[in-house]
Amino acid sequence: MTGSTVAAIVGGLVCLVLVVLVIWALATYNKLVRQRNQVQASWAQIDVQLKRRVDLIPNLVETVKGYAAHEKGTLEAVIQARNTAISAAGSQGPAGRAEAENALTQTLGRLFALAEAYPNLKANENFAALQSELASTEDKIAYARQFYNSAVQTFNTSIQTIPTNIIAGVGNFKQMDFFEAAEGERGPVQVRF
Repeated sequence: MTGSTVAAIVGGLVCLVLVVLVIWALATYNKLVRQRNQVQASWAQIDVQLKRRVDLIPNLVETVKGYAAHEKGTLEAVIQARNTAISAAGSQGPAGRAEAENALTQTLGRLFALAEAYPNLKANENFAALQSELASTEDKIAYARQFYNSAVQTFNTSIQTIPTNIIAGVGNFKQMDFFEAAEGERGPVQVRF
């Protein structure tokens, strides 16, 4: 073998390695984009379900008002929590939004506990239908949160592992926040009037 043949083989191997590295970098970047988009899409699904829940609450409150007029404080707390959740929707990220939504969930729990004190309200068809619809929505919210957190976990793991973290740093991919329960929701539920 001559020197020029060896140089050509080495040059060819270097070019092949460079081509493989470029293909790997492009594939890794595209994977990170897909994962980031999955996180954003799953957040949008949470948002859809939270909007649905917020839309159901006024009907539920109106139904309860007729039966429990003297429980004004509980009804006002639900309305206030709903308004806080609505304002958090456009201005806060997952952490702030989770806090507002968790407060709304707690006040809704108090509203349903109130229904237990009024048998006529509990038997009311409108209330029962609204309560069922809200329970279904809560289940969908729980699933959407779980899916979102799974997508965030996959994305965050990808941008933190070697060698993908190199492409993540170059592409300016940032770690995403999980949708977490508030500190007060990790313990047993206590309903008080």
